[in-house]
Parts: sequence; structure tokens; C-alpha cells
Amino acid sequence: MLLTVNGHRTYCYTGGKAFNAEQPTAVFIHGVVNDHSVWILQSRYLAHHGWNVLALDLPGHCRSRGEAPASVEAAADFVAALLEAAGVARAALIGHSWGSLIALEAAARLGERISHLVLVGTAYPMAVSGALLDASLGEPMKALHMINVFSRSTLASPPSALGPGTWVYGASLALGRRVLASNPAVNVFHRGFVACNSYANGEAAMARITCPVLFVLGAQDQMTPPKAAQTLIQTAQACGHTCQVVTLAVGHHQMTEAPEPTLFAIEKFLQS
Repeated sequence: MLLTVNGHRTYCYTGGKAFNAEQPTAVFIHGVVNDHSVWILQSRYLAHHGWNVLALDLPGHCRSRGEAPASVEAAADFVAALLEAAGVARAALIGHSWGSLIALEAAARLGERISHLVLVGTAYPMAVSGALLDASLGEPMKALHMINVFSRSTLASPPSALGPGTWVYGASLALGRRVLASNPAVNVFHRGFVACNSYANGEAAMARITCPVLFVLGAQDQMTPPKAAQTLIQTAQACGHTCQVVTLAVGHHQMTEAPEPTLFAIEKFLQS
């Protein structure tokens, strides 16, 4: 599905289903050097079980045009503009890693327009090491290998991820290279990492949301370990938000290392 958002073409994967105004809508937001395809199992399932799905490519990433967002706040503004362009009055936001911060900030800004908030592989602050920041700027291919090792609890995930024989580590490297090549004007790797590292509004945003929130964390996550999500979890609980936490025995790429448990956690939460 192609939409015009802020004057630029934006691609959203819909799971092969046409938009139906009578159905609820779920917006999936990817992380750094990713695109809509990281949500392929979860988004397609929801699309075939009563949901409108908009799994987006952020501006300046793969099939979407426009300036790649340089901050969480700018990306959250884009999500709000996307909902307007799609004619969506109310939606659930589901974000992974950098996308989780974008979803959080957008939910805080949009208030009652957001029905559910799902934060997968989240952390606050989402600090990025100096070594990774430097490598993403000067040696992006080296940094790509680094994050794919750090992100996974295994280099050979279960066959249920994408089918027997799938090499998820290699597929993720290929995706990262494709995302980088899609925007020769901007290093979206470094820009995304700087946006994560610079975001300072997490607690305030969590205090402002008006919807239930689900945390899906990875027990073996080296990029955003579960303890790094505790600030947001404690803020949500202190503010009286309906808050659920699901911790899976995987690393940072919950969607491919544990695709079905991740889906089941999201689906159950969205039914609440």
C-alpha cells in the first residue's frame, strides 16, 4: 500500500488485505537498519484475523521516500501524519527497538487515538555504545556484523521463524545492506543510532499515554537487556497504566527468534 505522507511516498505492508474501515488498525514500526519485513509473520497473521495492518517503512528507508528521521520525535510526528493520510481515527502501535521509542512518543502525543501500545525489545535510556556509534558512521558493514551478533541468542533460529533452512543471521545482514543501499544520501544506520542514544523523553511520554502497554523483552538480549526496560515499566506501573510484561528466552530479534510466542503475546494483548 502506498500513501502520500508529508508530500512523500510511503510504503506500508498490509498483509495482503485491503483496508477495511470497520476493522481495528495496527501499525508496526521497525528499528534501525530494518524495514517492514521484520514483522512479516505477526503482521500477516493479524491482517488475516480481523485487523487492518500498516507495517511501514520509515521515511528514507527502502520503499519509502522523504527525509530519514533524525530523532524519535520527528519519527513520532511522521506516525501521526501517517494515520491522517490513511484516514485512521484510532490505532494500536507496535514498535521494535528504535521503533518502540517512536511508538511510545507517538502514543504520548496522540492520546486517546492510540488503543494499545506494544514495546518489543525496548529500553530507556536506549544508550548506544561509543564503539557502535563510531562503527555505524565510519565502518557500517563492520557495525552491521556487530549488531547481528549482539542481537541474537543463536545464529541458527528455529525452523518456524521463516521456514526450514532459513539462515536468519544471514538474512538480517542482507536486509541491513539493502536498507543502507536504499538511501545513498544519508547514513540511516548512524542517524538511527544517534536518535536512540539522544532520546530523553521516555519517562514523560510513558506518564502521558492513555492506553494499556505491553512489553515483550528478550531474556538474552544484549542490545536492550530486560533490566534496561525497568525505568519504563516502573513508570507505567506508578502511573496506574494497565501494564503487561512478557519475557522470552531469546535475544533482541524476538520477531524472528521467537515468532510465534511474540505473535501470541501481541494477539492476546490486542484482544484485551
